[in-house]
Amino acid sequence: MGFQLPSHGIQSMLKEGHKHLSGLDEAVLKNIDACKQLSTITRTSLGPNGMNKMVINHLDKLFITNDAATIVNELEVQHPAAKILVLAGKAQQEEIGDGANLTISFAGELLQNAEELIRMGLHPSEIISGYTKGINKTIEVLNELVEKGSENMDVQNKEQVISRMKAAVASKQFGQEDFICSLVADACIQVCPKNPQNFNVDNVRVAKLLGGGLHNSSVVRGMVLKSDAVGSIKRIEKAKVAVFVGGVDTSATETKGTVLIHTAEELQNYAKTEEAKVEELIKAVADSGAKVIVSGAAVGEMALHFCERYKLMVLKISSKFELRRFCRTTGAVAMLKLSQPNPDDLGHVDSVSVEEIGGARVTVVKNEEGGNSISTVVLRGSTDSILDDLERAIDDGVNTYKAMARDSRIVPGAAATEIELARRVKEFSFKETGLDQYAIAKFAESFEMVPKTLSENAGLNAMEIISSLYAEHASGTTRVGIDMEEGTCKDVSTMNIWDLHITKLFALKYAADAACTVLRVDQIIMSKPAGGPRRGQQPAGMDED
Repeated sequence: MGFQLPSHGIQSMLKEGHKHLSGLDEAVLKNIDACKQLSTITRTSLGPNGMNKMVINHLDKLFITNDAATIVNELEVQHPAAKILVLAGKAQQEEIGDGANLTISFAGELLQNAEELIRMGLHPSEIISGYTKGINKTIEVLNELVEKGSENMDVQNKEQVISRMKAAVASKQFGQEDFICSLVADACIQVCPKNPQNFNVDNVRVAKLLGGGLHNSSVVRGMVLKSDAVGSIKRIEKAKVAVFVGGVDTSATETKGTVLIHTAEELQNYAKTEEAKVEELIKAVADSGAKVIVSGAAVGEMALHFCERYKLMVLKISSKFELRRFCRTTGAVAMLKLSQPNPDDLGHVDSVSVEEIGGARVTVVKNEEGGNSISTVVLRGSTDSILDDLERAIDDGVNTYKAMARDSRIVPGAAATEIELARRVKEFSFKETGLDQYAIAKFAESFEMVPKTLSENAGLNAMEIISSLYAEHASGTTRVGIDMEEGTCKDVSTMNIWDLHITKLFALKYAADAACTVLRVDQIIMSKPAGGPRRGQQPAGMDED
């Protein structure tokens, strides 16, 4: 605000240097504009034909992805209103793990329509009340659209899992969804516990190894560690495992202290006793039946020498989390210091082997029997960015699996649901009296964004497709959606494209909430940060919570 601030009015009440925006024009429309900008970014990467974005964050890390959650996380969104949308997207990512793009794009669309209503002369509170009625009606209709018989599903059945997961993965990696889905479904089914509600996303790991192609990827029951075994023993089968957190080293036996040594013999004996002590410890471990030692820290030279002598395989896992997962996989109990382990504390592995994949040495720890331990998807790809993007697709797949384990109801995909919602909510708006009927009608129109965007991203004629979708739905076929490949409208049950009911529900709910939150703002008061802001920092009071 380049001009000199007057010293009367609200300015005189606040400290010097405050920014104060109020009224429709300054606050509401500016906020809506910022949100529209954000949703324009995410919108073009919605759906299977979505474009990728190249985001370079402040640490110079490069992201090439069409995963909206990643994009908005890496963009440093500064505008406080646009931040609300980002938070809605994040909430969706945390809750369901997929559908962040729908949330942000839909909220942006709702706000854009709200802007038209405001210019027509509606008051924001009427729009909010209309939108609230709209979202309630939407939830009602969404429940009616659920496919019959989809409530009960067998989470161990690969076909059923894939049919529900396909849409989520296809929107990230179009054209490769069948292969990826079968990988993810295998991995998830292996680790799914007796009660599927307790499925833990963390139990499906992804190991990214450069080289090869997607078709060289596979699923391993157990873990893949990106490091070589320390000693010379490279593979071992059906063995007991001892896990030491503190590292296998002589320092475990040394106490700090000053030793006065008078003669050479004493010196030799001193060294010998240390050696004997280490040998004794390693022998104790070997005697307990363990064949593999896993260390959480460095492995000393001398200790390694004795491990070799007793034919023990030594692995080093430096990350705490990896170590915990290793214990989960093998059922071992991690011990703090080197000592003879109890038989109960030992874990079991079917095989540990060092394999060379694409020039990188990896240790594969397999555990077939231990029911729901951990499985790893080994991804192969030609560049880092491709691998990162594949990982995101798998992440979405796993999260979708978790969501379907909780609630397996499905609704038609490929924008069939959205068109039906638009039609039904529009009808509902005609029954309303009062000014909020306009808002409900706009709410219904906002759903058209999905088929419109999907067809535009696929390079099809959006208007034609939307009108033919409406025509089909009006004649009672509620399952007609867009077939991307042929550019026509088809019944989704023949194409087998389904979306999870729960994903849609939360995405639309969060979007409507976010839009209403933005519309409720009518004044923005920014305080001046102490000591003046450095460039590129957020003004105080605007930082994330």
